[in-house]
Amino acid sequence: MKTTVHDCKMIELPRMYDQRGSLTHISNGVQVPFDIVRTYYLYDVPGGESRGGHAHQELQQLMVSVMGAFDVIVDDGSEKKTIRLDRAYCGLYIPKQIWRELINFSSGANCLVLASMLYDEAEYIRNYDEFLQVKQR
Repeated sequence: MKTTVHDCKMIELPRMYDQRGSLTHISNGVQVPFDIVRTYYLYDVPGGESRGGHAHQELQQLMVSVMGAFDVIVDDGSEKKTIRLDRAYCGLYIPKQIWRELINFSSGANCLVLASMLYDEAEYIRNYDEFLQVKQR
């Protein structure tokens, strides 16, 4: 199955709030369409810098801006979409074989990433031309 930018979707996460503040929870396999195997986060991204700039062979992700805001450009080799993440209770689901770039980080932004696989460098596609070849198969 070839994935497209239309397979990337915003997922609203449970939000509980009262006068003490807000709480959002994510349960394995409930709010996201995969089992969460690895979690990591990006922070202290200097102004003007970008992150990402790659795709994954099989890995799926959910990205959440737990503080601040940033844009995610998703690209399937034919079409691109830019999605703004700026709510701690909304995540962007990115399926396998979608090129992604994270840009326009606000000051103090934090990006939480939930991933379907352990880190494996061989799983990354870091060259855009190679990515386009993979998408044509």
